[in-house]
Formats: sequence, C-alpha cells, structure tokens
Amino acid sequence: MVERVPPRSVQPRSVQPRSRLRVLLASGAAALALAAGSVVPGAPLGVAPQQAQAADSGTSTLTVAVAQSVDSLSPFLAQKLISTSISRLMYDFLTNYDPKDNHAVPALATKWEPSADKLTWTYTIRSNSTWSDGQQATAEDAAWTFNKMMTDEGAAQANGNFVANFKKVTAPSPTQLVIELKEPQATMAALDVPIVPKHVWEKVGDFSKFNNDTAFPIVGNGPFVLSDYKVDQYVKLKANKNFWRGAPNFDELVFKTYKDQDAAVAALRKGEVSFVAGSPALTPAQAASLKGEKNVKVNEGPGRRFFSLAANPGAQTKDGKKFGNGNKALLDQKVRQALFLSIDRKTIIDKVFQGHAVEGQGYIPPRFSAYHWQPSADQILAYDPAKAAGLLDEAGYPLKGDRRVGKDGKPLDLRILCHATDPNDKAIGKYLQEWWGKLGIGLKVDCRDDVSVPWYAGEYDLAFDGWSVNPDPDAVLGIHTCDALPVKAKASATTDNFICDKTYDELYKKQLAEYDPAKRADLVKQMQSWLYDSGYMSVIAYPNAVEAYRTDQIKSITTMPEAAGNIYGQDGYWSWWSAVPAGSGSSDSSGGSGGSGSTGVVIGIVVAALVVIAGGIFLGARRRNTVDDRE
Repeated sequence: MVERVPPRSVQPRSVQPRSRLRVLLASGAAALALAAGSVVPGAPLGVAPQQAQAADSGTSTLTVAVAQSVDSLSPFLAQKLISTSISRLMYDFLTNYDPKDNHAVPALATKWEPSADKLTWTYTIRSNSTWSDGQQATAEDAAWTFNKMMTDEGAAQANGNFVANFKKVTAPSPTQLVIELKEPQATMAALDVPIVPKHVWEKVGDFSKFNNDTAFPIVGNGPFVLSDYKVDQYVKLKANKNFWRGAPNFDELVFKTYKDQDAAVAALRKGEVSFVAGSPALTPAQAASLKGEKNVKVNEGPGRRFFSLAANPGAQTKDGKKFGNGNKALLDQKVRQALFLSIDRKTIIDKVFQGHAVEGQGYIPPRFSAYHWQPSADQILAYDPAKAAGLLDEAGYPLKGDRRVGKDGKPLDLRILCHATDPNDKAIGKYLQEWWGKLGIGLKVDCRDDVSVPWYAGEYDLAFDGWSVNPDPDAVLGIHTCDALPVKAKASATTDNFICDKTYDELYKKQLAEYDPAKRADLVKQMQSWLYDSGYMSVIAYPNAVEAYRTDQIKSITTMPEAAGNIYGQDGYWSWWSAVPAGSGSSDSSGGSGGSGSTGVVIGIVVAALVVIAGGIFLGARRRNTVDDRE
C-alpha cells in the first residue's frame, strides 16, 4: 500500500491516490532470496507472551491524536496514511516487514517460493489465522482478494498495480496459494495488499462506493478489530485476542481526529490522549514546548516520507483526453526548472523545519540508502535565481516592468494547492511568493481543508505534495506511470500528478522485472534522475518523524527501525501491537523484533540524530487532504 502523507504521509501506498508497495531489496534479504530463486524467510517472529493489563483498570486504552481524516475504511479504496495504517491493523498481509531492517517476514503466508522461471509463486498460508467472526482464514480468501482486484476496476483503485502483472491466482488447498505471472515481478515478497474475508466481501456490490463503514465490528484477522467509527471524530479498535502472533497489550486503540494540532498537543499535555502524531509531524515549536514536560517524551527519527512541490503536467485520462485548467506555461520544462532553481532549500530546512529535516534531492529518502539518489554536480538544480531568470527568458517569458509576461501579453500568475491543516505548507508558500515574486511571477497560495477535489479535477498549477515511502520503492514509482492515469476525467485514480512518459514507463517495467538487487537499484535511480530533470517533481525536504507520547500511559513501544525510527505510520503494525500500558507487569513489548532481542523501545528515548537506514522507504500517502495523506 502506498500512503499519502500530508505535506503530505505514503505504503501505499497507504498510498495515498492509491497505494502500492513491493519488495524490499534495499535491506537485501527478500530480494537476494528472490534472485536465488527461493524465498523462505528466517525464523518467524515469535508469538507474544501473556499480554499485560493495566494495573488499575480492567480495560487499557491507547488514544492516538491524528490530524488526518479517514478517506475510506475499505482496503480497496484507502489511500491516506491514517486509512492505510488502520487497514494494517485490521487485516493481515501475505508478508510483513521486520522492524529492525525491513526484510520480509511471515504474516498470513509462512513461506513463499518461485518456480525456476520465476513466473509462478507458491505461498504457504498459515493454518492458525482466524477471522474475528470465528471462521478460518484460508488461501481462498487471498485468491478471492487478488482475483477481485484483477477483475473489478472498483476493487483495484487502491492497490491495483500490485496485480496488474498477475495472469492467474488459485487456491489449490486451504493452505496453498498459487500466483502465475505474465512477466517476472520483483515485488512478490512485498505484496502490500490487505487480505479480506471472502465470505464477507463477496456480498459487496459496488466496490468503488463501499466504504466498509456501515456495520461494526468489522470482520478482520489483524491484531485489532475495528469496533466503531465516527467521521472526523474517531476510529475505535479492540484488541484481537485470537491474533496468531499474540494479542496486543492494550485492550483498545483509538485514533482521535484533531483539526487543530495545537489542541492535540494540549490534549497530550493534559493526559487526554496517549500519543500525538502531528500533521504529519509535530512542528518545531510544538516539539520544543513538550520537551521537559512531566510524563511526556518526544521521539524523533529519520522520516520515511518526502516533502515536495508537484507541477501540473496537464491532466489527462488514460485515453489521452485532456481536462483541468493547469497553466500551460508549466508544460515547458524550462519554466518548471526555473521555478525549482529559485527555491532556497537550505532556508526552508533552517527556518521552517528548524533543522528537523534533511535537504531534499532524489525521490527516495536517505533512510533507504540502497535506492537513494543524488543529482550529479552538473545536474543539480541548486538555488540560482539568475539562472532561473535566464531560463524564463529563453522560454518566452521576459520581464516587462516587474512582471513576467507571455507571448499572449498576460502576466505569469500561478496557483499552488496548500493543505490548510499543515503549517509547513503555509510557511513555505510565503517564501515562494517572495522568491518567485522577485522573478516576476505571481503566486496565489490556495489553502483548503480538502485539496483532493481540485487535484483530481486537474484544476491547479502546483501543489505541495508528499508520500510515505515503503521499504520497496515500486509503489511510489508506479504512481507516475501512464497506467496510473484516471479512466475518466476528474475520477479518483492511482496517479499522483498525471505524469505519463514512455521513457519513464520503460524504466518502471524494467525495474519491476529485475531480480538482481544492484541492477534494480540502478534502474530505480535512473527513474529518479528522470523525475528530477523533468521538473514535474521537486523534492524540497525529507522531514524527520517528530512525535510525542505520555510515559505514564505507555510503558514501552517499538519504533521502526528499532534503532532510531518512527512510531506512527510504520510499514507494519509493530508500534500499536507492541505497546505496553504503563503500570503493567510486563517489562517489554510483545516481541516484534523477529526473535532477535527485545522488541520494545523504552519510550524515554529522544532520538535526535538522523540515521541513514538501508532498506525501507517512507504514502505515507499522497497529500490531498492533509499532510498525512499520500505517504
């Protein structure tokens, strides 16, 4: 799943519009096994010990304050980070990611292996996973999920390109799933698709409209069962006492929506919530105000998302029908590059993020070093207003007085979509107005609670964008392919920004079919180089994950990566599954480290250093409605 994040959160891939996640080649384990022709992960993560209860109550509740609104509780439609994160808690995937290094570990599937030609993959489905209504989870549920996505356009909205290369999916037995491919696919150990119960979902009519929010509790087989939901208020989940890996330590998990993040921070300070995720991260001022607060700890680690500007390349459908009203000036690469040459990234890092971010370059954050790319010295679009002015002159937008004017005599005025809930969008928007104004370009910063409407309609010129990137880069790369374009104008689709280019598409197909880790990484870097040169996407920063929680409510919790990572928006369910209530008798969390040591990270640690971790990628979700959407 690719996940959209505000300024976005990205896997989907939580995109997200739609999410997709693939294989982990950076960390090596999964991809190397693929190259060897057989993937049988190491020792499965241990089943959790007896779960602790809060000492002073029969029921323990962990309340998480979030800024994002749920777009859908249907795993076939969800793309925002909050929504895809909840899907991970509700439904098991075939595989999961180890919180230490992101290598593939068993989930619903206990092992998987390819045929000699790597066109047929056989998964062994565990026999000890049950749906929350008591029925057994089987290979037939997985086969039905994938087949529905392959045959129903409505069911393919969020994660459809995971199955685009599937030829046939069958379940010869309750514990055997067989997937036949059209071409080799390097993401078969990272199919981030929630598996749903066939006996429940086969009753659904229109998958494009069903949001899975009409009857509670919702049947699932993940660590939590969704028990209640109120739009823009809360999502409540109960611990699944029969979860095969072991029940969570907290009895109840609540995601509470706060549009005002200062109010959310105040609620944490008062003890009304256990955890604050931010929008999608705490601002420097909010984090600073909480440091030193009694029973409150701030966690900071390298983020798995990027913050960027996206230029409208001309909205279009799959069949080439143009729509929207994007400024035609942005169809010129020189104009796009001129805009990005006039952005002082260092100032943004220092003044807006106040050091809680790393300067952006390539599309994949440095946290995933195997795929991270940097432009060469002669390629880099560094801050250079004079060069930007020259490109605008060459593009036919000379200065007349203090304004740039096109051949039609009209001044060059642009609009940028801004998330009203994200203070970073607003602050950076003011800088852009100043910098671009000096070039003679007018800029309207259009801040909205819901940017998805004009975005899907192609009625924008630029937009603050961002995704949470998954351990495998395929998901966030796939949102820029021609196949991701909408079928109809203004319709929801997997595309992030209406990009469609044959060169990029060819590179995408090659990386998807490449099993050799080094060769695939090289192709992924070529794709990032193309995106950079095109000027369609300008990555400004890789924000740190800055979040806070109460130590008198949470005793310990697992970050991802464990050494110095994030808690909210993980590639998995480790944080909320492992969290131990304060006052409980348990000394550590539930064992989410893969059996190689303590899985809990004591929540007293303040991680300030940005650590470069190989193997994982930050959809979140795509930024349409809040900073946490498309990671």
